[in-house]
Amino acid sequence: MLCLRRQAAKVIQQQEKEEQPGLTQQFMMRALGVLWVLSAAVCVGRSDHHIGHAVEAQDNAADDSDNNLSLVTSANKDFAFRLYKKLSDHSDSQGKNIFFSPASISAALAALSVGARGETHQQLFSALGYSSSQLAQTDVDQAFRTLLANTAAHNDLTKGSAVFVDKLFKPKPDFLDVLKQSYSAEGFSVDFLNSTEAANTINQYVSDKTNGKIDKLVESLDPNTVMYLLSYIYYKGNWKTPFDPRDTREDDFNVEENKKVRVQMMRMEEDVSTYIDQEIHTSVLHLPFNNSYSMLLLLPDNMTLLENKICPAHVNKWLKWMKTRKYNIFVPKFSIKTSYKLNDVLTGMGMTDMFGDRANLSGIAEGQNLAVSEVVHKATLDVDETGATAAAVTGIGITLLSLRIIPELKFNRPFMAIIIERNTNEMLFIGKIVNPNI
Repeated sequence: MLCLRRQAAKVIQQQEKEEQPGLTQQFMMRALGVLWVLSAAVCVGRSDHHIGHAVEAQDNAADDSDNNLSLVTSANKDFAFRLYKKLSDHSDSQGKNIFFSPASISAALAALSVGARGETHQQLFSALGYSSSQLAQTDVDQAFRTLLANTAAHNDLTKGSAVFVDKLFKPKPDFLDVLKQSYSAEGFSVDFLNSTEAANTINQYVSDKTNGKIDKLVESLDPNTVMYLLSYIYYKGNWKTPFDPRDTREDDFNVEENKKVRVQMMRMEEDVSTYIDQEIHTSVLHLPFNNSYSMLLLLPDNMTLLENKICPAHVNKWLKWMKTRKYNIFVPKFSIKTSYKLNDVLTGMGMTDMFGDRANLSGIAEGQNLAVSEVVHKATLDVDETGATAAAVTGIGITLLSLRIIPELKFNRPFMAIIIERNTNEMLFIGKIVNPNI
């Protein structure tokens, strides 16, 4: 296939020389021009509405939009925990930290669904939890557009996407238009035949968007790649009440019953919000950042029980019914990185056709046999006295060891964590810390 592509490229180049000198350059300019126009359309495509639109129609449209947004955000939260369970059950995750961004993954897959058709589209919608009887693709697109617009109000959170297109490949303009308008996609023309240069271009883009936290998303590229779609998220939050570095001490972290590691344990004595969930035998600590985001730290009596039972309803309950009292809390300082190839996991969730010869991605380009070669996800998390920095995902947890006059919450064994936006309950990051030192 690679040879055929190179031969086709040579034929095109020869035709350009014989028939229309400079055609390749003109094509490149047209491709880049399409993306530039789409970018400009965000500003110039909004015309004023004159008399004739009924107020009732506007109200109904607003109600429909709010309902669709609610359906999509609810599905995204369910998808987050279903994906977590798949990752925790996967053999490669046994005994390891789990750390990913459901917000990034669902956005990337929703963007892919824009170009999917037939059974491939149905599988994507079903696995993401979008009911095809209640939501059309345009409804999902508009919901993500709203979510990204809400993100713009937060200086400490950056979300978006990008599409890298081979210079000899011609996607449908309406596909690129939706990516730009609804998923904040930036577009780039690259030469995937020069796989090293293309990979370096993608990696540099990712590094720039994550402030260097993820500097190598792409290890290698399939030689038949004609498009690379990615979604990124970067968050840096300062604790509303920071830890004092002078109180940080070395302490034990119990990885397993008979295995301990030494960690730098932060400490503070403050009034904090907690919830003791008797149903799933889990203690929950709420640590707010200096904005509308928070980190929920979870310590279960039985990790397997928590992982099997946890769902969005638990998170809603915790945030609603938390009580404030003084605790002596201990949280380990750490920096972790995770990397996943999600093909098997997503196939297990029902997204089967997009990886093989049954893929129908005809919404991306006509007359092309396209399929997804891989879905990769990388994430980092840094937690210290000032706050947390996460690229693509984050996680931390809580432990309840003893009750005294001032009760103690000590993160000294495996725990789960969620970073969440309190107004919408959107889960940016979710994870499990088994060992803070790896």
